[in-house]
Amino acid sequence: MRYYLSPHACLKWLETCSVYHMKTDELYELDERSFDFLRDCSSDEGGFSDEKDFIDYCLEEGVLVTLPGALQRPLVRKSPEPSLRYLELQITDRCNLRCRHCYIGEGSFHELSAKQVRKVLREFEEMQGLRVLITGGEPLLHREFQTINEMLPDFFLRKVLFSNGLLIDKTLLKGLHVNELQISIDGREEAHDSLRGRGSFKKAMEAIRLCLDRGFDVSVSTMVHAKNLNDFDEMERLFRKMGVRDWTVDVPCISGRLADHKDLQVPPETGGRYLKYGFGAGLHGGNEGFGCGLHLMSVMADGKIAKCTFYADKFVGALDDGLRACWKKIEPIKLKDLACDCSYLEVCRGGCRYRAELLGDPSGKDLYRCSLYDIIKSNK
Repeated sequence: MRYYLSPHACLKWLETCSVYHMKTDELYELDERSFDFLRDCSSDEGGFSDEKDFIDYCLEEGVLVTLPGALQRPLVRKSPEPSLRYLELQITDRCNLRCRHCYIGEGSFHELSAKQVRKVLREFEEMQGLRVLITGGEPLLHREFQTINEMLPDFFLRKVLFSNGLLIDKTLLKGLHVNELQISIDGREEAHDSLRGRGSFKKAMEAIRLCLDRGFDVSVSTMVHAKNLNDFDEMERLFRKMGVRDWTVDVPCISGRLADHKDLQVPPETGGRYLKYGFGAGLHGGNEGFGCGLHLMSVMADGKIAKCTFYADKFVGALDDGLRACWKKIEPIKLKDLACDCSYLEVCRGGCRYRAELLGDPSGKDLYRCSLYDIIKSNK
């Protein structure tokens, strides 16, 4: 029997040869023989193998199918090392809210054109990228969002749309070409609305329900602040019951508008304990020996490129330079170069480097993460 690569699967040549399932967000490392077989399966003629156990596993995982497709797949080329796997693509900095903790400063609005977005996605795909995080501002406010949405199926990438949920409705979801939506929920109603405005909680929660009902994967992002500290147990019960895929909890960096709202800020000894909450695999990972962001880069709405959006003022290049050239300029953070010295370093990975920098030392400790692991140690 002939076998064919699933429409949701794509070969990726990263540090090791792999196959990526865009729908389930699973990455499988392959040996050379398996890689060559799956390369044959990605052609119109399909592939044949007598490795029954491997075939059965691939069929069960949805990597292989038994019917041919008519997909034009991208070339498989060796990626840079470290590989660029996750791209934060800020298509606009326009927003329909003025959240009190937002790190995006005031100023003129910027947007990437649909043509620029296509160019970025093509380059990212050629670099063997896995997941594009479509962010803003509020990305649904982009003046060419429908054009961008229509191009997304052209790329063998997992597409994750970040939104505050206010513009999500049944009509939008019927034609939305993403795999996952991440909605921000910053506490129960009173706490959430204290940051984002009255009525925003109900709209965001309704957006989550609509997305789940339409079969989209949904993740939730929550920022710890002074008004939601009593909400976390209830949020966890609620999100698990609803079927949320991932819940990410973090403490906002004291920058942007949050710097002017001291009533929302929490010190490390308070905020750190809430970092124990959350579940799922998260949106981007790292490797042993390296800090946060090993496989991540960000493109801002003004076309500048940096290692993440927090470092927008320390950009390494712009779209005209190309993703590959910019990626080469970003130096991976090695854990051995940090001032961290506890036994949880490989788990913590040094926490947020930008937050550590705001606390006084780019190579120093993220005291919020330190607080979390101090609590873990004391409970042993």
